[in-house]
Amino acid sequence: MSSASSPTSPAGIPGTDPARPPRRLRLPSFSVQVVLGLVLGVLLGWAALAIGPQADGETPNGLTTTLATIGSSFVTLLRAVVPPLIFTAIVASIANLRSVTNAARLAGQTLLWFAVTAAITVVIGIGLGLLFRPGTNTGVSLDDAYEPSRTGTWLDFLQGLIPANVLGLGASTRLEDGAEGALPVASTSISFNVLQILVVALVIGIAALKSGDKADAFLAFNRSALAIVQKVLWWIIRLAPLGTLGLVGTAIVDYGWSSLGSLAWFAVAVYVGLAIVLFVVYPVLLRAHGLSVLSYFRGAWPAIQLAFVSRSSIGTLPVTQRVTERNLGVPREYASFAVPLGATTKMDGCASIYPAVSAIFVAQIFGIDLSVTDYLLIAFVSVVGSAATAGLTGAVVMLTLTLSTVGLPLAGVGLLLAIDPILDMGRTAVNVAGQVLVPTIVAKREGILDVAKYRSASAEDLFGDDESAEQAVPAGTDAADAAGERGASQAPAEPEPATAR
Repeated sequence: MSSASSPTSPAGIPGTDPARPPRRLRLPSFSVQVVLGLVLGVLLGWAALAIGPQADGETPNGLTTTLATIGSSFVTLLRAVVPPLIFTAIVASIANLRSVTNAARLAGQTLLWFAVTAAITVVIGIGLGLLFRPGTNTGVSLDDAYEPSRTGTWLDFLQGLIPANVLGLGASTRLEDGAEGALPVASTSISFNVLQILVVALVIGIAALKSGDKADAFLAFNRSALAIVQKVLWWIIRLAPLGTLGLVGTAIVDYGWSSLGSLAWFAVAVYVGLAIVLFVVYPVLLRAHGLSVLSYFRGAWPAIQLAFVSRSSIGTLPVTQRVTERNLGVPREYASFAVPLGATTKMDGCASIYPAVSAIFVAQIFGIDLSVTDYLLIAFVSVVGSAATAGLTGAVVMLTLTLSTVGLPLAGVGLLLAIDPILDMGRTAVNVAGQVLVPTIVAKREGILDVAKYRSASAEDLFGDDESAEQAVPAGTDAADAAGERGASQAPAEPEPATAR
């Protein structure tokens, strides 16, 4: 028998081929992992709910505590990297615009389509509020109404644009009663204002452009810092399936059916509106621009899915940008500007559907008749004031801004906070879907979309080839470096039908 028929390893072990690499355990795709985490979280949440609290009736059981710890830890990790991510991403995106031939036109088109889609969605929200009448079909009582601790007015919004410091940080101190005879205990917490960080980054990015060659070293440092921050965030995002398990399980334990039952009609109205935007409005806009709806969802789904479980547009930003560029074929030089901007200001779910339905709910439950002018004000706030949400988890500030503009009682917000996390999952998913949609549409209209890449969009390779991709085109590099001196106005690789501008 020939020796070739029985290969041996260097150690002399027959039956092995030294040239063949060892097999690795193949894990399910990221999307499948998140779905598994979601299902397991629901099951564990119901199990913890069935077990109930410990013997004293107040202390949660061990499973509840474990789920809450896992979920809160994942959100804390996401929030920890938000400030440096926003700053470095916005500065890099502004710097990238100098390599784009029609940068001003692209920026204008992006803002225009942000406004157009927001206007469409708020009209849908108003229509559903009038159709479902959630304020008259509710089980909550006005006795439960209270004003939230965080409110938003136009004055607060405008003052919030002015950074208190270069880091956009704020501190608040709270006094708590100590033990009997002891002095009050003071606790100080540090928070950050996403909108202020955005303003600081925009100013510094523009200043760097105006400084010319003198700013090259700073921009190079910023690109390196962005690459490091994104790498750390990718590590955190890989924990999303585990975070999903904790967040969903905690939501089941905290809310179950009791809170949702009294506001079921309101929740249905909100989710129907979100579904119409995601599965009707967005597909219509895609088809109107000659783009495949299936390819869009196939490419954007990882970002939409992560947004649903994390409830953070900012935390989803790296995945949103990855799928916009890699899966849907939007040029990096443009996507690196449009996606971070959208993550902080483009909120079709939180700033359009939800405030519209909620404002009508509050008016109906308090017996206040809204006029045509009030509905126009709701639409105006949704289109212009969406930056007030600033990509943070929750839309309470945007809702209070809408109510104060229309003159509705802010106490009505307290009636809705019980199920806010459940609604926030769907809102954030629609937010991120819109943040992917607008750059794709604008790129198609401007003739810079890689149509071949869009048509072959796949969500299976989200984490694949991370290192080689980053080495080939480092995050935040200039468009000239990324595209081989190719201008942003160059035609795509394969011919595409002409579209109306």
